[in-house]
Amino acid sequence: MYIVTGGAGLIGSALVWGLNQRGIDDILVVDHLGCSEKWKNLAALRFRDYMEKDAFRAKLRDGALHGFGVQGVIHMGACSATTERDASYLVDNNFNSTRELAEFCVANGIRFLYASSCATYGDGSHGYVDDESRIEELRPMNMYGYSKQMFDLWAKRHGLLDRITGCKFSNVYGPNERHKGEMRSVVCRAFEQITATGTLKLFKSYRPEYADGEQMRDFLYVKDAVRMVLALFENPAATGLFNIGSGRAETWNALAEAAFAALDKPVKIEYIEMPETLRDRYQYYTKAEMGKFHAVCGGEEAGSLFDSVNDYIRNYLVPGKFLGD
Repeated sequence: MYIVTGGAGLIGSALVWGLNQRGIDDILVVDHLGCSEKWKNLAALRFRDYMEKDAFRAKLRDGALHGFGVQGVIHMGACSATTERDASYLVDNNFNSTRELAEFCVANGIRFLYASSCATYGDGSHGYVDDESRIEELRPMNMYGYSKQMFDLWAKRHGLLDRITGCKFSNVYGPNERHKGEMRSVVCRAFEQITATGTLKLFKSYRPEYADGEQMRDFLYVKDAVRMVLALFENPAATGLFNIGSGRAETWNALAEAAFAALDKPVKIEYIEMPETLRDRYQYYTKAEMGKFHAVCGGEEAGSLFDSVNDYIRNYLVPGKFLGD
């Protein structure tokens, strides 16, 4: 059996879909559904069982998972809100729970892959290279990024990075994210705004070297993220930290133009003020270096931004579909 935590979220449910595509449905999905609409992400997927995260963590601490016949764990469960201010909650949810699950897997010889984040790179002054020897240099710009950095550092200090695999995700977007509220991608927001008003709002730039809308991100379609993660998961030699991104830095304006094209609408962008609380924590440039991943897993490059946005909007957002429908 395989365990996918955060299995009702954007990346987690997409990974369950990816495993289903490989004929695998002996899966335990772990998440916290609460009052959200995340359950819709699971409706078209195949899995053996579902467990709420608190019940799962209790079984983990009590040693009750030993009889489950677990072959591998893909740990995507975390609070991914970059605006979350409760540091104690982030430490427990993103660091402590990951440490407990990693210790269980290592002690029992179980393949363990977990979600780190490109947010660990901070402002990028130390680059975007997935080099374990340099992670102490990184300075995340928000508590979410630091909670991920804490586990990366813990795993290194305890000599586990040659036995487990961490995925430093870039800005992932795609089907099964509409439950994310304020954290849903700009592609999803663009669809909603353009459909409703014909206009898309983007943040102004506050640095002279970047024009409005020319801030740059490494955008990654969730289908490409699934392909990359499963390539690592299926390769026992792929241990350590790996960037999961497109390897390209592209502008918000380019993303907006792709969204307008997918909806057959003329480009109309309004640049708005960025909230004061975000200005000193805003990343103006991200670009994952993908050489390490391709050296280990090979494979094709991520699809183009234009084609990926087109697929997402036309085949999922417009008809209101989920992965697996």
